[in-house]
Amino acid sequence: MQLPPFDTPGRFFRGNLHTHSDMTDGALPPQEVCRRYKAEGYDFIALTDHFVGRWNYPITDTTPYRDENFTTLLGAELHSGAQENGALWHLLAVGLPADFEPSHSPDFQPVLGQETGPEIAERARKAGAFVALAHPQWSGLTMADARSITAAHAVEIYNHESHSFADRGTGMPTLDLLLSEGRRLTLIATDDAHFKAPDAFGGWVMVKARENTPEALLDALKAGLFYSSQGPEIHGIWYENGRVRVKCSAATTVIVQAPGNASTMVTGSSLTEATIALGQLAQSPWLRVTVIDRAGKRAWSNPFWPADLADQANLADQAQASDPDAPPPRP
Repeated sequence: MQLPPFDTPGRFFRGNLHTHSDMTDGALPPQEVCRRYKAEGYDFIALTDHFVGRWNYPITDTTPYRDENFTTLLGAELHSGAQENGALWHLLAVGLPADFEPSHSPDFQPVLGQETGPEIAERARKAGAFVALAHPQWSGLTMADARSITAAHAVEIYNHESHSFADRGTGMPTLDLLLSEGRRLTLIATDDAHFKAPDAFGGWVMVKARENTPEALLDALKAGLFYSSQGPEIHGIWYENGRVRVKCSAATTVIVQAPGNASTMVTGSSLTEATIALGQLAQSPWLRVTVIDRAGKRAWSNPFWPADLADQANLADQAQASDPDAPPPRP
């Protein structure tokens, strides 16, 4: 069985979901930010300036910079309420309406009478946004913090700026622990670019959609129809007979991860296909795939749940048995 998004109609579009401009603390105007991403081969970006009163709560309008080959998603980095360490929340919200109501967040310090992080995340999701926990390691998120954001669709597992300038760019431990507690979450790699130093073009998502429009991209993000990368490409993932098969660009390592410390891998030179026997990992509640190239760059699949795939296969077998003339399920 080929897994989503690789079995889904459409094509892959490359995008960055976390970027800043001089509307807040970035160095470049929005038009130039969009120009640079387009020049670097991106199909879309979300310009997510800081949603605080210091800059009059901007949801930066990037609609003038869309064209037939490049589009934008409106969004913001939301800040409201205190984490357990006393710092203000950082929450990514992509696909916000332009009239999203401001919170009472005058600056980057928590104040009395403002929404909590969970409350503003819930409000953003209800307004139609794709919501993610931003840079968990850099933010010093505790697991109690992470658990509290029940409106999140995703965890930012790689933040290029936080990695480059603080060596705190991962969110993988947060994601894995939440998955093991039963949360159904996806993972995103982003830049968080401010263009004051080399902090752009280091992490992105590859979204499978029928067209490069804000509506189609946002629907695909919410449905988990994407993978994340620093460079490698994933061309397909199959789950079959206790094995995971992966097709990818040239790699040295392909890993299947499971809860706890469980993982298994294949290594080699210029691997473009790998079949990994799962063994005991086949009983895991969730699995995900990492592809690593010879430069150490990674691509990450979203998690998948083997029990769900077994249920789908059983339903397909039942449908085939009841209607022998029906087309067979997709391989």
